[in-house]
Amino acid sequence: MQQLSRPPAIQLLHLEDSTLDHDIVRQALRRAGLACELTRVESLEGFMQALGRERYDAVLADYRLPGFTALDAWQAMQGMPGLRRTPPFILLSGAIGETAAVNAIQLGMSDYLLKDDLGKLAHVIQRAMEVRQAQHEREQAVEELAASEQRLARFAEHLQSSIEQERAAIAREIHDDIGGSLAAIQFDLSWISRHHTDAETLTHVQAATEMLRHAIGASQRIMMNLRPAILDQGLYAAIDWLAREFERRTAIRTALRAALSHADLRRDIQLTAYRTAQEALTNISKHARCSEVHIDLSDAEGVLTLEIADNGQGIAAKERDKPRSFGLKGLQERARTVGGWLDISSRTGAGTSITLSIPLSSQDRPGLAEET
Repeated sequence: MQQLSRPPAIQLLHLEDSTLDHDIVRQALRRAGLACELTRVESLEGFMQALGRERYDAVLADYRLPGFTALDAWQAMQGMPGLRRTPPFILLSGAIGETAAVNAIQLGMSDYLLKDDLGKLAHVIQRAMEVRQAQHEREQAVEELAASEQRLARFAEHLQSSIEQERAAIAREIHDDIGGSLAAIQFDLSWISRHHTDAETLTHVQAATEMLRHAIGASQRIMMNLRPAILDQGLYAAIDWLAREFERRTAIRTALRAALSHADLRRDIQLTAYRTAQEALTNISKHARCSEVHIDLSDAEGVLTLEIADNGQGIAAKERDKPRSFGLKGLQERARTVGGWLDISSRTGAGTSITLSIPLSSQDRPGLAEET
């Protein structure tokens, strides 16, 4: 019959200048049935050397020692380089005031126990180790979550970059291939209209020319949405064009107020602001049922701020929090890729305000791959 292996003995470091007290602690742990190895040190130097050599599951420390206290040892352990995970620190004392004990716990020591109550020591050690293990697991979970968020942010940045590059490529193809073909058709229709006098032919040419004009306008609009070349003229010009086009298309009164002092904004920051305004105006046209839109654009106090507000029906909180609210979530992720954030304020029947904020110190960060 195979014997079950015993769990490894708990490694304890005992900071104690009295051999007698050390033996009493050892006997108390033996009577409690705690499998452990108890190593004694009595100087601060010996304590630090022991921590540097071995990994201990817990530290037991007398409060007053020759030339220093347990508090000095605890503080030295906290600042010890290379000690990634500090063990629980349990204070043992024959006579320690309640105030001193409470202060020790508030500083971060795990527990304290009077030397005439050592029957509880094994339980105190095990509880301190369990608490420290839970703290370690929580810290690990926080670190893993932060790493996961960083990976997600890098993925979102890469995704946005890929989307913009693909949009730019499609816009070039429309311009070079479709645009060229439409221009050739327009030239031929013009030639036919000049060289034919037949009324029926000219009627067809006129109808075809009108449809062609519509197709050219549509292709130009699609290219502008895919790759806003107007950004070459600056962010204000691009947002102003969006506002005017929105008002013309929807008949919703749209006012733009701008106060920009930075003319050299990085391309991806400009693109983020442009896409935010574009998406916000698209949402307004679909859902807001408003009569007015106000756009404020500024870079006061080193922060680029873009606010788009309407006087429409608002967005219910449950609608904003829906898992499939990709539009708003996409804008929030895009804002993060340039070091910014997005705030959404809305009340049912009182309109909606979307505010993009980007600290211009983020201009020093490497940006997304720009459109080419």
